[in-house]
Amino acid sequence: MPDRRPFLAPLSNDTFRNIWLASIVSNLGGLIQGVGAAWMMTSITSSENMVALVQASTTLPIMMFSLVAGAVADNFDRKRVMLIAQAFLFSVSALLAAAAYLGWISPWLLLTFTFLLGCGTALNNPAWQASVGDMVPRDDVAGAVSLNSMGFNLTRSVGPAIGGAIVAIGGAAAAFLVNAASYVALVAVLLRWTPPREARTLPREEIGQAIAAGLRYVSMSPNLLKVFTRGFVFGFSAVAILALLPVVARNIIGGGPLTYGLMLGGFGLGAVAGAYFNTGLRERMTSETIVRCSFAGFALSEAIMGATGNIVLIGIAVVIAGGCWVMALSLFNTIVQLSTPRWVVGRALSFYQMATFGGMAAGAWLWGSLAENYGVGNSFSIAAIVTAGGLLIGFALPMPLLASLDLDPLNIFREPELQLDILPRSGPIAIQVVYEIRDEDQTEFLDLMVERRRIRIRDGAQAWALMRDLQNPQRWTETYHTPTWVDYVRHNIRRTKADAENLDRLRQLHQGGGLPDVHRMIERQVIPPAGDVFHQMPIEPH
Repeated sequence: MPDRRPFLAPLSNDTFRNIWLASIVSNLGGLIQGVGAAWMMTSITSSENMVALVQASTTLPIMMFSLVAGAVADNFDRKRVMLIAQAFLFSVSALLAAAAYLGWISPWLLLTFTFLLGCGTALNNPAWQASVGDMVPRDDVAGAVSLNSMGFNLTRSVGPAIGGAIVAIGGAAAAFLVNAASYVALVAVLLRWTPPREARTLPREEIGQAIAAGLRYVSMSPNLLKVFTRGFVFGFSAVAILALLPVVARNIIGGGPLTYGLMLGGFGLGAVAGAYFNTGLRERMTSETIVRCSFAGFALSEAIMGATGNIVLIGIAVVIAGGCWVMALSLFNTIVQLSTPRWVVGRALSFYQMATFGGMAAGAWLWGSLAENYGVGNSFSIAAIVTAGGLLIGFALPMPLLASLDLDPLNIFREPELQLDILPRSGPIAIQVVYEIRDEDQTEFLDLMVERRRIRIRDGAQAWALMRDLQNPQRWTETYHTPTWVDYVRHNIRRTKADAENLDRLRQLHQGGGLPDVHRMIERQVIPPAGDVFHQMPIEPH
């Protein structure tokens, strides 16, 4: 387990503290905007499904564009990406405020604006979350993630109530205008931040290649796949409360925008408590136990909301849900960050967001449709059953421990001097690594090669194979390909210190004297294409 650090330790870092405070202001504006959008939808349509789609239209673009946003975060200056995202969010919010003041808002236009705001969030989130590791030491990453959750939910505890008051006094347009103004502080702080810059020795990956590399990495990382699956199920089932809360406030309790804001505030208070107790819980409980408790707490909250119209019981259920929400999501986020090296962390976080927010978008649509056709209470009851089912998934896909892997670059690879003059884009490149393994070591060698294959493919190798010499059975040859020479270099510099144990043990088993022989070759096509074979064949006379 990683060393435990004080909960507030990341705030001693000036950069993190300033951006964290500015983000609180921005989050406050976003929550005020969310109250305005949700309540405006209840005032211009009676459809429960359209009300729930406000939540879906915010989360859907995060699912749709997270892959590209993660690749952008890993391949471009993250500070610049965040500044572009904030400028876009400011522009959309200002246009939404203007349209609302002019009375142009229709249900679908409102959904369009909230969708665009979700697009800005999709671009910003991977860059912001990946930047946490650039601002604080690795030991403080878990605390920084919890503080981010706590900061957001501090605003959630008061922001919706403030938003409800603003909507009640000045209308939804005023809430939209406040949101536009809230981006100014974050832009100012980002402009003052000077992030560390690593010298780029290799050309930047194209977006398509970067996305493919991210897909390959997560597909060969079992721990990440578990987190993504659990995140999707949690988002899908738990979003019912947030999606249907405006309907509960209006139809079940009979309140107005202030009531809705206060209910969201209760959710935020629960989330603040969950963030505060996160560190202590992680010391006493495993990751899987925390996630199961979160699923169970949410299922209980949804069951209460489906069974009663009592405002006190609903308030208690909302607070419980808020605490469970933050405990699960911040844990998922922390595991992704601690299980991923810096070169791909933006993409890993984007896959996590795609899974979780994709679940939220699908869930918001489903629970809204069920509420419209079968009633709000029945929708909550079904959601509670699904959430309880998500708890049982843990028996098949338990969460990994918060292990402290050293994912810094191993930095032992030195680009070899080549006798053949090639370009970085030259290829394909074929690699052979030859081992001499004693008969008594072959079982261990093969076990190590299973892990070796995963590491190789994860870091970009293709067509990996292991071959045994028929005439010299102690000789084993590992082979793989990369598309170009620069892909081969990139593959090797991605190796982390956590991979060193596998590499060192393989070298110890090698009996050939020195290190295993490595042969690097470039493929050359000498066989003519099939169409030319027949063209070049002599024609037999009849």
